[in-house]
Amino acid sequence: MHAFARLCRILIGLLASSLLLCSPVLAQTNPHDGWISTLALPGSAVISDARKPTQIVLADGDAKVVQLAARDLAADLELVTGRHVHISSPSAIKSTSLILVGTLGKSPLLDQLVTAGKLDIGNLRGAWESFVIASVAAPMPGVDNAVVIVGSDARGTAFGIYELSQAIGVSPWHWWADVAPEKKDALYLAAGTRRFGPPSVKYRGIFINDEDWGLHVWAANNFEPEHKGIGPKTYAKVFELLLRLKANTLWPAMHAVSPPFNQLAANAALANDYGIVMGSSHAEPMLRNNVGEWKAAPESYNYVSNADGVRAYWEERLRSNGGYENIYTLGMRGIHDSKMQGPKTDTERRQVLETIFSDQRRLLNKYVNADINQVPQVFCAYKEVLPLYRQGLRVPDDVTIIWPDDNFAYVRSFATAEESKRAGGFGVYYHLSYLGAPLSYLWLGTTPPALIWEEMSKSYDNGARNIWIANVGDLKPAEIGTEFFLQMAWDMQRWPLAQLPSYLQTWATREFGAAQSAEIAAIMAEYYQLNYQRKPEHLQWWLPKESPRPSALSPDEITQRLAAFTQLQSRVGIVGKQLHADQQDAFFELVAYPVQASALANLRYFETERGNRAAAINADQQLQAINAHWNGPLAGGKWRGIMAAEPADDQWKSMRISKWQPPATDTMTAASATPATPPTSTTIALEAEQFQHQRAAAAMRWEMIPGLGRTGAGSMALFPTTASSIPLALAASAAPRLDYAFTLDDATSADSYQFSAYLIPTHALSGTVLELAISIDDGAPQLVQLDVKDGSADWAQAVLNATRIVSAPVGTLAAGKHQLHVYGIRPGIVVDKIVLHQGKLSSGYLGPVNISRN
Repeated sequence: MHAFARLCRILIGLLASSLLLCSPVLAQTNPHDGWISTLALPGSAVISDARKPTQIVLADGDAKVVQLAARDLAADLELVTGRHVHISSPSAIKSTSLILVGTLGKSPLLDQLVTAGKLDIGNLRGAWESFVIASVAAPMPGVDNAVVIVGSDARGTAFGIYELSQAIGVSPWHWWADVAPEKKDALYLAAGTRRFGPPSVKYRGIFINDEDWGLHVWAANNFEPEHKGIGPKTYAKVFELLLRLKANTLWPAMHAVSPPFNQLAANAALANDYGIVMGSSHAEPMLRNNVGEWKAAPESYNYVSNADGVRAYWEERLRSNGGYENIYTLGMRGIHDSKMQGPKTDTERRQVLETIFSDQRRLLNKYVNADINQVPQVFCAYKEVLPLYRQGLRVPDDVTIIWPDDNFAYVRSFATAEESKRAGGFGVYYHLSYLGAPLSYLWLGTTPPALIWEEMSKSYDNGARNIWIANVGDLKPAEIGTEFFLQMAWDMQRWPLAQLPSYLQTWATREFGAAQSAEIAAIMAEYYQLNYQRKPEHLQWWLPKESPRPSALSPDEITQRLAAFTQLQSRVGIVGKQLHADQQDAFFELVAYPVQASALANLRYFETERGNRAAAINADQQLQAINAHWNGPLAGGKWRGIMAAEPADDQWKSMRISKWQPPATDTMTAASATPATPPTSTTIALEAEQFQHQRAAAAMRWEMIPGLGRTGAGSMALFPTTASSIPLALAASAAPRLDYAFTLDDATSADSYQFSAYLIPTHALSGTVLELAISIDDGAPQLVQLDVKDGSADWAQAVLNATRIVSAPVGTLAAGKHQLHVYGIRPGIVVDKIVLHQGKLSSGYLGPVNISRN
């Protein structure tokens, strides 16, 4: 059976399985199971029913973000129940259906309930961004039970309020993706207390970036033309979304097309109202937007020749914004994602950066806090800056170091044991969208949740726990990956490895209901795998400035790939017909468009490669039609201008694929679709998860990461990722081992066999080498190593192909039964497929299919 069909069957089975029901305080797939009901049960509190109107009660002195969240809860309740909800202060209580919300120390009413022993908050006081949602009996005379939401701080309270909104059925994406909640006549909170927080990662947020083709166009021409781009109206919606996702940090849009965030003072004041911590990207120290705010000559943005001018530029921003809650990016790069001007050598660059750190911190002392240790500061070691850090750049100990990924979702660096002692800790800057070399991906959100899980859990386990920022591009359509990233940042226990396959079904159930959730989840699982094999933005196989060349897919692989996408389109159409009218817009945005657009992009490209002019043009016309729907009648015209199919134009040609052109003539022939010659009987192809036996070691084990990989049901990785390496000499007895049985049918052993492993293109946890060990039968383990060569031409092809291949000779093998042993000796390596072969690997992009004989 072909790999994609096998995967589909396996994942449908996994995703259709029952979800685990756990205590809301523990790891769970649905944190609201069991505590919201449409029936009044003993001890439950009324959220909303027909007997009396509901009042949301909060103290006048509580934070603005609490007031804003309460306003949204009132609107959400009306959306679900159809009944208006009043918001009042404690002195104006009129109804006995009460939702009491407030922050400890800011709400006298809730503080009194705590003092009287009616509200058990446990260790909530003083915690970071934590909250309790409880049904409280007899909170005041005449009230049997009330819903109480109390936060340890203002954001904690807001998160609690939005948690209740989610619990009653309002998706965090109800505005951003037009997700319609199910209507309900009555809502009750079950008896008991539920505590949430503190978050796993202290600062959690997104970076709106490369907004030229979507979010800016939509804001400037549709949503808020009065600000000629992304302004306070758009940012208010972004801030609300962040709170609904329990995020607290934003790096704002910074391309030249967008008005600089702080150019309009209302933006920063609005962020303060919403309790959002503002930061700035790796290239924008001290909250400055250089492409829009540096008005002097570009060459004068130089700390060697113009330190006074640059320092005054930073000082001006601190003078205006230092009173807000911010995270300050330290250091200096070029005006827009380029190297720092001035110093000529790496030694000089390190010296200048260390001077800059000192000068910036003096400004922070002056304008933000005399105690520099109380000022959140980050240093993002992005692109050319990471080598400077590795060469010995001294970063102040209280500053958080943000490790970057390689722009393609593979984290480049992890803290050593010595580095982990730093007071400032570590974070991660992660890409779900990217404009840059070797090729950009700006269009569809195709990073598999399983890859996000593998990279971010590895980063967390290795100490990156202070700040996580995801580059989400235009935000749409990256909703699924964005939310999964932020869910992990909020609660690392929510998605343990065993529950990872449940994420997509849990998401689909919330957005579209249970009836179609298993099929939607299975569709999206295959969508992620097909697009992980090759992103729709990377279907051009040559890089800019190279001569055009055909893809690496064999004719048979092309036929199978197009058939898989066509089948996905058909399944999307069937599901769409089963959904209600008010679900159609959300289904189009979150499922139908990404699936159809990626399918049509593949049909357009590969039918062009096959010379099938009519089919290629037809696919292109369909793609233009669904884009026109996005930018036209969808949601009553709400999203006009938001979606541009890649490639959108001829800008940034050095890092984007060329505009698609149809074949000049129809040259399709039967021969071009002829299946490739299958591998010979001396080729053994195995998915990494197809082992017969495994052996765990005392300190390390192999585990499958479901849904990660180009083929099969998943990939095999070593856990825990913090484990020490095992010396090769001890591998036979002490290393975790996977055993693969295979049979050679003939004795053609004159040619030596090669072992090849298809690896997920991760970076090493330390150094630059990925390694494992192998043996055949009773042979001694031999080392297999791959130097990652970060940033090299090999790396470029690895991230585009979503694989690295490492090979090693294993010698001659006789006919008969054998066993291949794969030893894990160093965590960080993730194995997708294993092949034993004579001579070169068979032609094709995905490698030999499974033809093993056990």
